[in-house]
Amino acid sequence: MKQIYAFESIPDYENYKDEIDLLNKKLKTYKELLINQFELIELPKTIVWTSSKNATTVFSQVPVPAYTNRETIYMSPSVSEWKAFYLSLFDGEELENSDEIEYIKAYFQSLTIDDVFCILAHELTHHIELFPDEFGDERNNSIWFEEGMCEYLSQRMTLTEHRYTELRKIENLMIKLFKPKYGVFLLDDFGIGSYHQPSLASIMLNYWRSTAAVHYLIEDIYEGVSVSTNK
Repeated sequence: MKQIYAFESIPDYENYKDEIDLLNKKLKTYKELLINQFELIELPKTIVWTSSKNATTVFSQVPVPAYTNRETIYMSPSVSEWKAFYLSLFDGEELENSDEIEYIKAYFQSLTIDDVFCILAHELTHHIELFPDEFGDERNNSIWFEEGMCEYLSQRMTLTEHRYTELRKIENLMIKLFKPKYGVFLLDDFGIGSYHQPSLASIMLNYWRSTAAVHYLIEDIYEGVSVSTNK
């Protein structure tokens, strides 16, 4: 995959360089895992590394600074930008302060390059051949299984057992917080139009619910997944 750096100045690029290098090293191992075990055949042509602001205002209007299409992955590599993204989920939400909210915020403040890599790995996972309708223009709804599986595989295959368990707890708490307000619909209704909702929390709720469903199907119904990983 070609690497394209879309920053506004050389100093801006230099601020991101170390994180990009670390993500690329991790991506090499994860790419081989997808090729060997999950039918990754046709890779995207390019990764465009850019800032969170450019990702969500220049290259797309989707308010999440990581996404992929058939040929390109767009990605903010910055740990600090992803911390800010997740903490912004609470902006404008009328939630009373609680120990649960403080716990969630502390978790997001603790994000590392490993957590950011999960997001990049999610985008690459979209390219495996196990999703027959990937990148189809007609996919206006019912994308929950693909999104949930991309989340599940990228998290389960790259995080330590402890970090994965902690993430499951955090996302279940987020579902508990936001589902009463934003989640009164079937998972099958999660589609492209879901990205046009005004609340960032309402958009991300689709991912948390989808991942929880896939986790349940694999680890509770199927009783686990067995793959070789490098953690």
